[in-house]
Amino acid sequence: MLEVVTLSFAFVFGILVRQIGLPPLVGFLAAGFALNAFGPAVGLPADAGPILEHTAHLGVLLLLFTIGLKLNIRNLVEPVVLGSALAHLLVSGAVFTAGFTWLAGLPLETAILLSIALSFSSTVLAAKVLESKGELRAFHGRIAIGILVMQDLIALAVLSVYSGQTPSLWALWVLALPLLRPLFYWLMRVAAHDELLVLMGVVLAVAAGGMGFQAVGLSSEVGALAMGLVLSRHPRAQELSQALWGIKEVFLISFFLQIGMSGLPDAEALTFAVIFALLLPLKGVLFAALLIAFRVRARNAFLGGLSLAAYSEFGLIVAASIMEEWLVPLAVTVALSFVIAAPLNRFAHGLFDRLEKYLVRFETNTRHPDEQPADLGQANVLVLGMGRTGSAAYDFFVEQGVSVIGLDSDPNKAGQKDRHVLYADVEDAGFWHHLDMSKLKAVTLAMPTVESKLMATQQLRKGGFHGNIIAGLHYQDEADTLQAAGVNHTYLLMSGAGIGIAEKTCECLKAQA
Repeated sequence: MLEVVTLSFAFVFGILVRQIGLPPLVGFLAAGFALNAFGPAVGLPADAGPILEHTAHLGVLLLLFTIGLKLNIRNLVEPVVLGSALAHLLVSGAVFTAGFTWLAGLPLETAILLSIALSFSSTVLAAKVLESKGELRAFHGRIAIGILVMQDLIALAVLSVYSGQTPSLWALWVLALPLLRPLFYWLMRVAAHDELLVLMGVVLAVAAGGMGFQAVGLSSEVGALAMGLVLSRHPRAQELSQALWGIKEVFLISFFLQIGMSGLPDAEALTFAVIFALLLPLKGVLFAALLIAFRVRARNAFLGGLSLAAYSEFGLIVAASIMEEWLVPLAVTVALSFVIAAPLNRFAHGLFDRLEKYLVRFETNTRHPDEQPADLGQANVLVLGMGRTGSAAYDFFVEQGVSVIGLDSDPNKAGQKDRHVLYADVEDAGFWHHLDMSKLKAVTLAMPTVESKLMATQQLRKGGFHGNIIAGLHYQDEADTLQAAGVNHTYLLMSGAGIGIAEKTCECLKAQA
């Protein structure tokens, strides 16, 4: 009965908030608070209960596992990641600690723990927002996820120190994980596709990563992430991530419901939450300022800082383990930060376009690691988005003798030996202002989201491009919006796959005749 009601509440509230332009997760949080407030009146428990807590934990583990599948370990040790994560913790921790001790009169140890909890950023929200926009591998997305991983490792250290629990000697087995990569690759091959692939992913994330790390005194969340990292270089890592997408999304609903059901605040807790909600912009501003100091362009610094603005669910884990009396105030603070940060992140690109002329003044005058090209050379065809669809289109153009170039927001795809691919973020209006499109005759849109295709189309037409724009679609209802913006032709990707199979069949029939 509880599961039926909670999921029904989540569905109804998710639908309602989507109608006003907010992401569904805000509705899930609201559903959790509604269940906490009115659940007892209809015979339901006020708190989440063990079943909801368990499914919420599974959702977090699967999310971190899929993040690991998309990460490159080298990105985690970049100076901009390490420096920004540590500098932000030191600055915000020092400011919060001073405020708690001098203004609130809290004991120093409590003040330090609260400051650390509030210095962390939400891994779940940032990952959800970046994933939904297809920006996990974009420059700012990689930096944000790297910083979040560093924060999670710091949270593990804090829990180990203050809880008196230390990893056992068996924790050293973690160092052997890279040596076990051939075994995991063999499992990927044996599992093949469909339900066995999904089951293998769940077992690696929950059993090997989550329970395995926890059994030796390490964080289950870090374990799930580590297992994903081990498989991230496998050619079918993206397929595994997509196979787990649906089950991960369902379990994550429980996570947001759990936060909302963690308790209703009294006056003091509500005041605490409101005060720190008002301080939320400073958290994002500090991250953006640090990223700019590390020579990141203002746009990526803004997007990265905004994705890191929400308070962290790991702060709740720290509170639940060490200072339970602060759990409800922190839970309400985290929930309120989600409500504020989620819609802001949805409109992040538009917000930067409005603020660009002010923010670019703070950029350093040196070369930035995320510089974008202004010259496409002699290319006649431009492919935007070099995932599986874009790469296949690029290779076809090469076979036909067409002069082609590819652009992608993932820097790791730039500079490929067998393809001419440049790094560029098509949702950056500044990129289009300096782009020479005089030799282009056609553009293929192969990005993952309809929003990025729409933005690219508008900027191409605004920049004076009069050639053909062809967009691949996941859903037919996207066609009207894109054609109104200036797309000449749309191509339903799944139908295209069927046409390709039919063409190959016809070739075989002709060969037999």
